[in-house]
Amino acid sequence: MLLALGAAGPVLFAATFTINGAIQPGYSSGHDTISTLSLAQYGWVQIANFVLYGVLTLCFAEGLRRSAALRTSAYALLALAGLGLILIGPFRTDPVLGFPPGEPTVVTATGDVHNTGALLVFLAFPVAAVAALRRPLAGWALFSIGCSTASLIALAAFFAAVTAAHGQDGGNSPAGLYERLPVLFMGLWQAAYAMRALTGTTKAETSAKTERSALTRS
Repeated sequence: MLLALGAAGPVLFAATFTINGAIQPGYSSGHDTISTLSLAQYGWVQIANFVLYGVLTLCFAEGLRRSAALRTSAYALLALAGLGLILIGPFRTDPVLGFPPGEPTVVTATGDVHNTGALLVFLAFPVAAVAALRRPLAGWALFSIGCSTASLIALAAFFAAVTAAHGQDGGNSPAGLYERLPVLFMGLWQAAYAMRALTGTTKAETSAKTERSALTRS
């Protein structure tokens, strides 16, 4: 159950911010950040979305730990990511890149907490993907390293785009797209890892039941 919830986490998160962004006047998914949805109409939806994804990520980490499919260091990093997501929900971002329209770009303590928490989340996921690897390294390792590397590259591009805006609306800056790419890459990794572990657990349980049945007959 925990692993299934972990697999659903990134899917629900992405679906929610995509739909919510599509109905917001003046909001562009390719330009504006996910976090600024918490400042828009129905901002509580994105706040709840962050918190729910955090809880489901904690379920993901615990499910992997119980199935013995996770190193201690990777568990700690995923737990950090989950707690970070829960934190950045109620601590809303400051207006950035011209959204919400008409709102001045300001820096507040609440926004600083949000930004720090978001950075921890963006870094914890890709590092956890590498820390979770076990030998022998095969196709799964390449997938995990690929998702991690692509996520970090996209994250660097996002920060470059925001910095280039110099506190303004950024014009046609693709910052929103760059921010969504790490969410996509690490979401794919999370869902795939959860299903991989869930399938392995199911096979192990089935094998154990078969062995017990055989011993009972004998």
